[in-house]
Amino acid sequence: MSDGGTPRAGGPEREDARKAAEGLTYLSGFGNEHSSEAVPGALPEGRNSPQRAPLGLYAEQLSGTAFTEPRVHNRRSWLYRVRPSAAHPAFTRTGDGALRTAPFTETVPDPNRLRWAPLPEPPRGTDFLAGLWTLGGNGDATQRTGMAVHLYHADTSMERVFSDADGELLIVPEHGGLLLRTEFGLLHAEPGDVALVPRGVRFRVELLDATARGYVCENYGAPFRLPDLGPIGANGLANPRDFRAPVAAYEDVEGPVEVVNKFCGNLWTATYDHSPLDVVAWHGNLVPYVYDLRRFNVIGTISYDHPDPSIFTVLTSPSDTPGLAGVDFVVFAPRWLVGEDTFRPPYFHRNVMSEYMGLVEGAYDAKTAGKGGFVPGGGSLHNMMSAHGPDRETFDRASAAELRPQKVDDGLAFMFETRWPVTLTGQAAGADHLQPRYDDVWRGLERHFRPAT
Repeated sequence: MSDGGTPRAGGPEREDARKAAEGLTYLSGFGNEHSSEAVPGALPEGRNSPQRAPLGLYAEQLSGTAFTEPRVHNRRSWLYRVRPSAAHPAFTRTGDGALRTAPFTETVPDPNRLRWAPLPEPPRGTDFLAGLWTLGGNGDATQRTGMAVHLYHADTSMERVFSDADGELLIVPEHGGLLLRTEFGLLHAEPGDVALVPRGVRFRVELLDATARGYVCENYGAPFRLPDLGPIGANGLANPRDFRAPVAAYEDVEGPVEVVNKFCGNLWTATYDHSPLDVVAWHGNLVPYVYDLRRFNVIGTISYDHPDPSIFTVLTSPSDTPGLAGVDFVVFAPRWLVGEDTFRPPYFHRNVMSEYMGLVEGAYDAKTAGKGGFVPGGGSLHNMMSAHGPDRETFDRASAAELRPQKVDDGLAFMFETRWPVTLTGQAAGADHLQPRYDDVWRGLERHFRPAT
């Protein structure tokens, strides 16, 4: 079906977006070979690029990996569209706003533990793209290595269309629902969901509430995949069938549409004479997804000790070293704690990986919430080998707690974990919402050692 014209930013248009989001149907399964057509007969049979594509459409391949990568990791989709992507005018540079890209050189890597309050309210008329604010990252986007941590805060639906040639985008809403209109169709993401948009896929974000706030991981490296399960076996963690891909939906819109392309760290803009979200049918395994984090099948101890947080990995972008990720996306979903003679919150540790943690709702069981603490929309950064763990209040409480079975269901936290240090942008290092004296949460951890006499 055609999903109509380009929305405006007012209240009625927001209601239209919410109606479009309600009752969406999806295709099921991460990494599957999907196919979908908005008009019957739009998909060719028996070949990808016939001499004349059905219904007068143009056949076009979108490659998410090199042609020669192993089949198990190869990502590509065939799109059948009203106009080919090549039919556009020249792009020109435009302002990057608060968006930054690796390599990050504005500051030196900081070994200190750092924590931020939520982003301040955005200026009126801020859409998702304008509301992106880069905290930091690592690697080099031009070399397709590393990642970036962004946050967003917006009060206006996008009228323009955006694509990111530098990396795929993992969007983690914390406040306010989103409708993503992509080349492949529509995705509805509420807080508690994550949306994954592959590198180069064009999309527009429409707000379903008055404001929207959340987090974004921009992955420059290998596309996210499900982690290997090893001794866990065939089942557990994020189940492939719970990832939902869109069904084909297209815009047949004539008229000026601004298209913004992020390329090698800079934003470029062009005005098309049509909407580029004009894919009538498609098939392949390079697709956007939405995933409900509450469906994560948490694996944990049923005897003693706290498992390593890597066992909570939803998606991973592997590096050239087996087991060492460019970036892991980890979720701390609702779960039972039953360990006997066990300190149940996450233990004190120093990690070879760097950890950025955010909070979608509630509280995290190793951090004290409340004003000036770790709250939804905020985040903390513990770079590699930075000592961290439960704060003093949490330690005291957990050390004295009666060890009954305990359900942790009052919070939803996540982590972007990466093999390289996260270097801050200048704006993050000097932000007004960077919390001072974060180190104080570990003050008062008293000496309890009493050597035997």
